[in-house]
Amino acid sequence: MQTTMAFSHSSSLSTSLVVGIDEAGRGPLAGSVFAAAVILNSNNVIEGLMDSKKLSEKKRDSLAEIIKENALDWHIASASVEEIDRINILQATMLAMTRAWQGISTPHRQVLIDGNQIPKQLRMELPGNLLNGQEVQAIIKGDDSVQAIAAASILAKTARDAELYALDEVYPEYGFAQHKGYGTKLHLSKIAKLGPCPIHRQSFAPIKRFLANTSS
Repeated sequence: MQTTMAFSHSSSLSTSLVVGIDEAGRGPLAGSVFAAAVILNSNNVIEGLMDSKKLSEKKRDSLAEIIKENALDWHIASASVEEIDRINILQATMLAMTRAWQGISTPHRQVLIDGNQIPKQLRMELPGNLLNGQEVQAIIKGDDSVQAIAAASILAKTARDAELYALDEVYPEYGFAQHKGYGTKLHLSKIAKLGPCPIHRQSFAPIKRFLANTSS
């Protein structure tokens, strides 16, 4: 059973010291939850970085390629639907973030995470991986204020969207390419008509309700 999907790249340069981490896909009813970690190159500024939700899909895709080409280091990881259902979406998100950070090979002093929580495993592993004076910090709305987090949000979002486009090829009757797994009216109507498929999150309320109603 596949439990994680990851993509990474590391530059030989190691002058940047800050890792930005963000996630994508906590809310949808289907598919994996993704996270990305990015170290930007302060000598190669990328224009237009911001919270991925504020960008068009076309702009996100364009920026994602620029980030991958110009960042000092980046890594994208995920936690599977099976993991989400087994340990819950919050813990699966923390797991995906930890995996993304673990894929960063460039030495760094600081880890900045979007949100209000720091993954427990990441905190436990920090002393052996960061330089002296290491720091990890959760920043609410960090994707609006920290460029590295904004870059991570773009990589996580585009990777998750790519997964949903691929899943749309496997399960075309659900319309995943349109709603990306979110609980839209269209998606809920498809679930009501067809029932959930293997990549639906059975621990999420709409899916759980359907399964309970059909088993009673």
